[in-house]
Amino acid sequence: MKRVGILGGTFDPPHYGHLLIADDVRTELQLDEIWFMPNYIPPHKDKQVTDHVHRVHMLRAAIANQPHFRVETIELERKERSYTYDTIVLLKQRYPDTMFYFIIGGDMVEYLPNWYRIDELVQLVQFVGVKRPGYSLRTPYPIIEVDVPTFAVSSSLIRERIQSGKSVTYLLPEAVQLYIKENRLYET
Repeated sequence: MKRVGILGGTFDPPHYGHLLIADDVRTELQLDEIWFMPNYIPPHKDKQVTDHVHRVHMLRAAIANQPHFRVETIELERKERSYTYDTIVLLKQRYPDTMFYFIIGGDMVEYLPNWYRIDELVQLVQFVGVKRPGYSLRTPYPIIEVDVPTFAVSSSLIRERIQSGKSVTYLLPEAVQLYIKENRLYET
């Protein structure tokens, strides 16, 4: 059975923190692949995000030359608010011989009791919790904990730095920086 980690998010833009989490979880749990799964409309965010076409291009640029990483666009195909339960049901139908590991940060671990159909979801997928500063990994639900070095970067920080003309050189891959610059993303 294939073992695949799923890292979901808006990836607006994808950065080295995302790549670090994906690589450490894949290595620690000996997973075959990590699938980066951009949301169409995440249920916990109401703000506008960059068009999904740009986000997918940036993700593909970020993971180029990484044979164990790929982009999974299933949530973008549905073009509606994304609930993990619905997505996992679809993925299990498409890939019946795959065991999925859903990677979440400490902020989402604490929020698990509020997830849509969580009691059914934990029967379908193995959650993997990675630590984030200021959050614990305590939850009544079964999770595998993976220690990942703390790298205090976020997509919102990157967007703010770009808007204020600051460097993002060591925060995201050069190919993503070039894409952002060429497409004039995040400028005021």
